[in-house]
Amino acid sequence: MTQRLYLYPGWLRLWHWSNAFLFAVLIVTGLSMHYADLDSPLVPFNVAITVHNIAGFILSALYLFFIAGNLVKGNWRHYVPVFNGFMGRAIAQARFYLFEIYRGGPHPIQPTMRQKFNPLQQITYLGVMYFLMPILVVTGLFLQFPTLAPDKILGAGGIWPMAVAHSVGAFFLSIFMMAHIYLATTGDTVTALFKHMATGWHEIHDAAEVESQGATDSPRGDS
Repeated sequence: MTQRLYLYPGWLRLWHWSNAFLFAVLIVTGLSMHYADLDSPLVPFNVAITVHNIAGFILSALYLFFIAGNLVKGNWRHYVPVFNGFMGRAIAQARFYLFEIYRGGPHPIQPTMRQKFNPLQQITYLGVMYFLMPILVVTGLFLQFPTLAPDKILGAGGIWPMAVAHSVGAFFLSIFMMAHIYLATTGDTVTALFKHMATGWHEIHDAAEVESQGATDSPRGDS
């Protein structure tokens, strides 16, 4: 039996796909500025820096949109781990990603209207969206407007630590994006989870398991 849950409202899907596109643009232009051969750049430097800055501003605005949407719609609750039994669920999910997925085993934790994310997703998304993203946005703005940056940070000029933090944050976010895309292929089919994020509807084929996890609870203001 299949049960359909409307887990991804329109505003969230709009942010998700726009954010993904912009981040891909930032990765390409950022790599071109830092590592490309000057005689054979991935993207011409003047073009790369202009596109990078514009995409960065839009990404920053979208991040504020994401934060506001989370607060207004109550979506932030899905990021808060339920500590009762958290470690057991996290271990089960890790075992699935490391071993069971290659044996065709079922997902140990299905999303519900009460909790969309499994424990590993929760702690990862918390770190990404509420730690790494603010670092990327703030340091990017300081690099764009260097007069606003502190004169000294830990004895070094204010801009240099900002540039390092920006690059380190971008590196870890790029790793996350690649892992995120890979894990998005681990649904019932390779494209199933992409379809869910495109339509907003998540399909679960074992409805009994969904009900046992509390999927019949009312949504948390995500519509």
